[in-house]
Amino acid sequence: MAGFYFDEIMEVVNTDSQVVYDKVSRINAKDEEGDSFMELDVHSELYPMLPGEKYRMVISNTLLMDGSTIPGYSPEGKQISLADKFEYVMHGLLYKMSEAKDKTDDGNEDVKVVVYISFGGLQLMLKSDPLKMLKFKVDQKFFLLLRKI
Repeated sequence: MAGFYFDEIMEVVNTDSQVVYDKVSRINAKDEEGDSFMELDVHSELYPMLPGEKYRMVISNTLLMDGSTIPGYSPEGKQISLADKFEYVMHGLLYKMSEAKDKTDDGNEDVKVVVYISFGGLQLMLKSDPLKMLKFKVDQKFFLLLRKI
């Protein structure tokens, strides 16, 4: 199985259809534990996402099930792809990483890692705990995969 860089259940908090492009909505979502937050631009005509809905979101550097980045020989002629198991797939480049400090309920500061990935004009900002973000590096190419739960 492929080694995922990020694999969480995300719940849509709200959507904003007033972003730069027609037919694009900016989705704000958080994971079930509240550790991760994302802003994602989605082609809303192809893949509408509504507040309250939950999605499995995976970020991977490959679509091959064995985790390899180079397609190998498949005797049947068809490779099994991660994309076959998801409804919405984008390919992009991680162009920026930063650190953010969030205030916790008890007044302390919680350090988060923020990654920015561009999918040909559609953007992802993902903020999460440093331990969940260890594998990410600037200039890596990724696939973002979504499936409604």
